[in-house]
Amino acid sequence: MATAGHFFVQEYIRQQFGQWGSVEIHTFLVGGKNYQNLILNLPPQAQRQNRNLPPILIGAHYDAVPGTPGADDNATGVAVLLELARTFAAEPVRYPLRLVAFDLEEYGLLGSADYAALLHQQKQRLRLMMSLEMLGYKISQPGSQSYPPPLERFYPNRGDFIGLIGNLRTLPDLISLSRSIRQVGVPSQWLPVPNRGFIVPQTRLSDHAPFWDVGYPAIMVTDTSFLRNPHYHKDSDTIATLDLDFLTGVCAGLEVGIRRL
Repeated sequence: MATAGHFFVQEYIRQQFGQWGSVEIHTFLVGGKNYQNLILNLPPQAQRQNRNLPPILIGAHYDAVPGTPGADDNATGVAVLLELARTFAAEPVRYPLRLVAFDLEEYGLLGSADYAALLHQQKQRLRLMMSLEMLGYKISQPGSQSYPPPLERFYPNRGDFIGLIGNLRTLPDLISLSRSIRQVGVPSQWLPVPNRGFIVPQTRLSDHAPFWDVGYPAIMVTDTSFLRNPHYHKDSDTIATLDLDFLTGVCAGLEVGIRRL
């Protein structure tokens, strides 16, 4: 939690965000120490700036489990977050965008929980929240994908797709985003879950869950984490294990999908 690596990642994100606008810092207190979520707000298309549209929040956590390189968990999410910042700063979309790098996800979703509670307290609206959670591990062998029962009856047994998991309010967005990702050539599966995900607890293990809990429409984008990736939370979670063409396709599909929202 206090490693030089964590500090340098934080500064790198701050520097990258800073190319596209002023970086807002959301500070939260844990165990008597200050931690930081880094926020970049991007305006909508010029002709829509006076319509007071609610923002789309796109988040990814930048902390990793100590002792792991964190290549999939969650450098892949941060890489896509930064690429979307670059792309949407150059060519804005219909909605304002709020890109957030969350800290302390691995310690109980602490950064996202504090920020979601703040937005709820301030009665801020969101068009959609998207959590980018492990996006780069792909394996095509039969039997490589597992599920909490009984989902294995309904979804493929090869770990070659990107998953979209949302609360029921996001059902139209799940379908639309999944279609956009498939159109760029990446297989995609979507799952709507009721009751804030408690019916399938594995669906709550990322920064979207605190947004579900306070009533926002929220989606997790994921390669399904430990249900596929054997390097999860291990020192073997390195860039060499990732499929970077798959990751690039996920990023391209998300860009297309977000432009269509």
